[in-house]
Amino acid sequence: MLIMKRDEWLGVELRHFAALQALAAEGSFGRAAARLGYTQSAVSQQIATLERIVGERLVERPGGPRPVSLTEAGRLLLRHAESIMSRLQAAQADLHALRSGEAGTLRVGTFQSVGARVLPEVMRRFSSTWPAIDLVLGELDDEDVERALERGEFDVGFVLLPVDAAPLETNELLRDPYVLVVAAESPFATAGRLPSLAEIGTQPLIGFRSDRSLEPVEAALRGAGVEPRFAFRTDDNPTVQGLVAAGIGNAILPRLTVDEADPRVVVRELGDEVPPRVIAIARHRDRYHSPAARAFVETAVAATRR
Repeated sequence: MLIMKRDEWLGVELRHFAALQALAAEGSFGRAAARLGYTQSAVSQQIATLERIVGERLVERPGGPRPVSLTEAGRLLLRHAESIMSRLQAAQADLHALRSGEAGTLRVGTFQSVGARVLPEVMRRFSSTWPAIDLVLGELDDEDVERALERGEFDVGFVLLPVDAAPLETNELLRDPYVLVVAAESPFATAGRLPSLAEIGTQPLIGFRSDRSLEPVEAALRGAGVEPRFAFRTDDNPTVQGLVAAGIGNAILPRLTVDEADPRVVVRELGDEVPPRVIAIARHRDRYHSPAARAFVETAVAATRR
């Protein structure tokens, strides 16, 4: 292995990392070049320069129609490259927030149930006191909101606690209990004794695809001695409820995801049988936060306190 002087690493440029990311994603120099808007030879030269600087072969070049791939050294360096590029994006977002001050754009990340049930009241309150701020909303899965906050794509966002390793500062907003949702004609819909988790687990279930939303349900059912059986899984809340109403299966869902005014279904309390979801508002711990971002967090806390 060629030993390089540490100072030579100062020759690594962001465009080298961008080329490595594109090549890993596309699997060919041609597609990587098209993605970046470069010529194929330019991407090849950037990768060759990066390999020379770090003193390692980073790319397997099999030739012919077979896709190129990263070596073990290339995959290792890619992880660092992605972190560095994320920090660059966060720096761009910081400077934008600094320029914006009390006017401009505030980017808010949310996920489906919070977007439908919590966000409208927060936006109503915030917009009445910060009318010059243009709110730009983005809806993702809750785990993806975390990653987007880390990359600087959102200024603030709604997440589930606990968050992963992302450097986020969070404020708890509310606890969203799980409830049993059954078709109106189901035997479980009858008022009186609530069926046990073991009884619920004997019938097919409709559930979310998201592991994070489903893990507490599966853990509770297994703790009751039954292995959950899912007839269908989707992350679309109305689809889950529609299939329950059609009698395809029952569902154990966070209350915020349920339309309790739907006459086709009956919602029954589960108490503490399944631990509730903990919903929070988050922002990047190490980034500059505009006055508007700080005010949005305070508004979300106040709006959910009741």
